[in-house]
Parts: sequence; structure tokens; C-alpha cells
Amino acid sequence: MEENRWFLSIIQDEFRDGKIDLDSTMKLLTKMQIPFDYMHVKHVFKKTIDKRKERKINMEDFRAIYRTIVHRPEFYELFCAYSPNGKTLSDTELAEFLRREQYETEACETSALEIVLKYEPIEEVRKRRQMSFEGFARYMSSEDCSIFRKDQRTVYQDMSHPLCDYFISSSHNTYLISGQLVGPSDLWGYTSALLKGCRCLEIDCWDGPNNDPVVYHGHTLTSKILFRSVIQVVDKYAFVASDYPVVLSLENHCNPEQQEIMADYLQSILGDRLLTSTLGDTVVTELPSPEALKFKILVKNKKVGTIEEGMLRRHMDRHGETGEVSESEDGSDEEEAREKTPLYQKTDSFKRKSDSRHSTPPRKKSKMKKKKIALTLSDLVIYTQSVKFVSFEHSLAHQKCYENNSIGEARARKFVKHSAKEFVSHTSRFITRIYPKASRTSSSNYNPQDFWNVGCQMVALNFQTEGLQMELQNGKFLDNGGCGYILKPEFLRDRRSTFTPHNVGTHSQPVSLSVKLISGYQLPPSNLSKTNKADPLVQIEIYGVPEDQTKRRSSVIKSNALNPRWDETFSFTVQVPQLALIRFCVEDEISVVANEFLGQYTLPVLSLGRGYRNIPLLSKDGGNLEPASLFVHVWYY
Repeated sequence: MEENRWFLSIIQDEFRDGKIDLDSTMKLLTKMQIPFDYMHVKHVFKKTIDKRKERKINMEDFRAIYRTIVHRPEFYELFCAYSPNGKTLSDTELAEFLRREQYETEACETSALEIVLKYEPIEEVRKRRQMSFEGFARYMSSEDCSIFRKDQRTVYQDMSHPLCDYFISSSHNTYLISGQLVGPSDLWGYTSALLKGCRCLEIDCWDGPNNDPVVYHGHTLTSKILFRSVIQVVDKYAFVASDYPVVLSLENHCNPEQQEIMADYLQSILGDRLLTSTLGDTVVTELPSPEALKFKILVKNKKVGTIEEGMLRRHMDRHGETGEVSESEDGSDEEEAREKTPLYQKTDSFKRKSDSRHSTPPRKKSKMKKKKIALTLSDLVIYTQSVKFVSFEHSLAHQKCYENNSIGEARARKFVKHSAKEFVSHTSRFITRIYPKASRTSSSNYNPQDFWNVGCQMVALNFQTEGLQMELQNGKFLDNGGCGYILKPEFLRDRRSTFTPHNVGTHSQPVSLSVKLISGYQLPPSNLSKTNKADPLVQIEIYGVPEDQTKRRSSVIKSNALNPRWDETFSFTVQVPQLALIRFCVEDEISVVANEFLGQYTLPVLSLGRGYRNIPLLSKDGGNLEPASLFVHVWYY
């Protein structure tokens, strides 16, 4: 009765003329704060007025549409299991539901009352400390019942470990927003990456006109942007999404004069945010932590001499002075630079175009070529000095804790296959960055999971390229409040670890995972259908060490994207849950051999909330497809 009065009090003014059209229906649902997809409501509306001459509905028609959209039967079944009268839940009954079904062991009448006050729309029911089905349906589809655990939506991990103990969200060629050979370089690449919580940005620096350094993909036809403009964007957006340190990975091709200008821009624009000296002792025996480096920006580049020598030079005016490093000591990711050039200049025609437009000659492969480094820029490199990777044995014997390596994906993949134990040992000591191979001219990405499995900290991807690889990246870094730093599992931090992805040993405790796929809700309509008559199915995929890699497929629900119902259970045993991601991908079955992507959501296995949970769906580019979602029950032990 109260529910009926409440409903009428909201809608009756809209029906003063007796009937409303589709636009008014949409406005009324918005007024009632009901999330809806235009195409789905349009489809239900048309179904309601089918075979009528008038394209309007009355109050009872609207009530039927409202119930179709809001009164989901799977929610009502749960509600009735805990409501003795099928009409309301008391705070005590709601608390029992939270403890038994949602595994919220601390739930009590007080926490249940907070939910009632937040979601119950009917004032009379709310005053009695009760929840109607209207309120329950709103709660079950809210963020409070999202599959992503509440306690991991903020920074919860220990942030006082050395930097090398963390996975760090990293971007490759951050300035590009399309392909690697032609197309624009754009400041939006830096803005969007930082807003996504990226903590390591790549900047390719080249000599520019009027002694003003530029950023672009050297020896290609990509456009150029000013280095100072990039640093201004970094200054503006560095700490919007995260308080933790940002690393500027410079691929530096500038002459010493323009390197000095780069150093001036870094210092004048970033000011106190730029890290210019060690935090404690001048002699560095261990990297500082993300916590100690909060709100700091670090320069990752080659360096002349040691940190100690650089600190002494900081007290003198060294403008105009340079030092030299040989290629075997060089820290500008020379291996990466050399790998790029030959591919881009395979044809004479392309080479002529490139040479005619850019004065910078192709880099030569001289093994011991000396490079002049401006000391003012060199001395801004503190804890992130890039050095050429020689071998695991060489690093173990000679590499300092603040020296970082960049390794191409092809070479790194061979290490994963043939030297995984040594690779894990290496990444437990030194920050290691992986970058895509030169043949990925379309900005495609490799699977980052392969390199997270051996503890690589900076697994750099082309953030502008949508697809599975970036979905894994975004899903992994949802964890720890989306701050861009994820503490590596203990077995990837222990320098004596014997863990490898192919031989996990006793380093990890397996998890038994059960996912009951119950239903879908307002799924994105198929691009191949003018109605919502998609034939949806769900792929549930596990990404992790090779033994955990698996995929399960639901049945197909024909011609129903509004409220498909599956009620299918899938069981998994995850050997290394600390590294595993789970991906829910909704597809429209076009034919026996082809499906169309509708939406997905990826998150770490250990970030799964237990109990009845809704899964928000994201588009290919990571955008929210609200209100599209899946409804599942999750249990693991």
C-alpha cells in the first residue's frame, strides 16, 4: 500500500493529461533516479504500444514499464528469502542477509540501518527502519554491491617498501594517440594516461627549432609537440589520480645545449615537485618507497658518474659542461632507440621522406659510441638511472640499486622461457621496464601478464590502443585504490625466491573459486540489431601463470539483451591467485564461429567481493556502459 502511494505521488503530476509519450517516459524515469539505456526503454515502450494507433501510454502502462526495468525477479527471489511477508525487510533481517549472503561478518543492525537510510525511497518505510523491495533493488544494483571489494578501492597496501617491490603502471610512447609511423603526437596522451593513474610516462626528446626541444617518434612522420608543453601537462595532472611518484622516462636524443634547456624546463615548471637530491644519505644502498616519494616527479635517464658525484656538482654552476658515457654504459634506452630505427627506414622511399623532413640523422650502431650528456640534466637523475642491460650475471655483480634496465618484449620473452628464475631474481633487486617491439607499428600491445609473472615493475603499454591487453592493465591497477602502484607478492620480492611462472612450487596458496552467473541487465544492444535482440553469452577468463590460464563460456540466451537469465555455475582452481586476473566478457553470438564484443570487466581475483554482486560493464575504450551489468554470486576459499 505504501509502495503504491509513493509511486503515485511521484508520477501522477506527469499524467495530468492522461497519457505520456516516449520522451516524457524517459524524463519520468530520470526523475525517479532510475538508470536506464535509451534503446532498451524505447524497445519496451514500443512493445507496450504495439498495434495501437496512439503512440502514448497511460499510468498502468508506465507502471508495467517501470517494473520491467526495475523489479528484477532475481532480486525479488533474494528479498523474499529474508522478508517474512514479502513486503519489507527489518534492519535485523537485512543484517542477517548481509552476514549470510554477502559475507559481511561485521554487519549489524546499525550498518543495516545505514543501508536503509541510503537506499530506501519510501519515507514511511524508512522511518520504521525497514526496507521495501524498491530500496532493496536499488541497493543490490548499487556500487556498494559491486564485485570489486570496497576495502581495495582506497590505498590499503604497505607503501613503505622500496620502489622495486611494486608493479608500476607504465605507458609506452605516451605522446602518441594512434600509430607509430604517422599521425599525431598529442598532449592528450599525457593527460589521459595520468588521469588513468599511470605513474611512468615516456618522453622521446629531439632537437627542435629555435633551440626548443620537441617530442615525437624520431625518424617517422608523426607530428611534434614541445617538450616544455609536455612538462606543463605533467605539472598540472601528475597527482590528480594518485599521490604517488611519477617517473618521466626520457629517451633523450638532444644535443647538450638543448639538454640544458630540458633541465631548465624541468626545474622551472615542476619546481619543488621535481626530485633533485636524495632523501637521506648521499650513499644510496636501497631505493626509497612510494610513501617517501609522495608528490615527487623523478627523471629516468642516463647519468654521468654516480649519485654522489652528481650531488657534489649540484652545489656548483655547471651550465655548459658535459660529460660522456659510452654506449655500454648509456642510460637513454639505446637498445630501444636502435631497434626502432632500422624498421622505420626499411624502404628507400620512406628513408628519403624521413631524411628530408628531419635533420637528425639515423643513429649508428657503433658499439662504443660516446654520447655527450649535459651535466645539468644528468644531475636531475637520482633514483632512476637507466643503464643498458647486459646479462643477469653482469647486473648481479655490477648494477647499483638505483640503476634501471629497459628490455624489449622479444628478448624479455626469451628470458621468461629460458631464464625465469634469474629474471625473478633480477626484478627483486632492480626496476625493469619492458617495451613493445618495433614491428608493432599500429601501436598494438603484447600481453603484459607474461612479464608481471616474473616481477617486471614497468610493463609499458600503448595506452591509446584499446583491447584485451589494456583491459588487463586497467583491471590490474584497479587494485590499491587505483594509485598506480601494486605491491608485488612476497615470492617476487624475496631475493632468494625459487618461484617461476612454470614452477610455482609452494610459494602460493591455491584458491578454489566458484562463480554463479545469474543474469544480465540492460546489456549493450548489438550493433547489428536495431532492437535489443542480441543473443548474449558470457566468457569468464582467468589470466595469470600458465597453469591458471583458462576460459569458460556460458550458454547463449536468444534475443534478449534486456534481462537474460543464465543461472550457470563455473568453478576454477587458481594456483597463484596473487597474480591472477579474472575477465568477464559479454558477447553477442553472430554465428557459430563469430561473436561481437558488447562489454567487459576485468579485476584481480583477490579483489573479488564474495556473495551476490553486480559487475559493471566497460566499453572497448574503458568507458562505463552504465546501467549495463551482470549479476553473479561469488565464493572462494
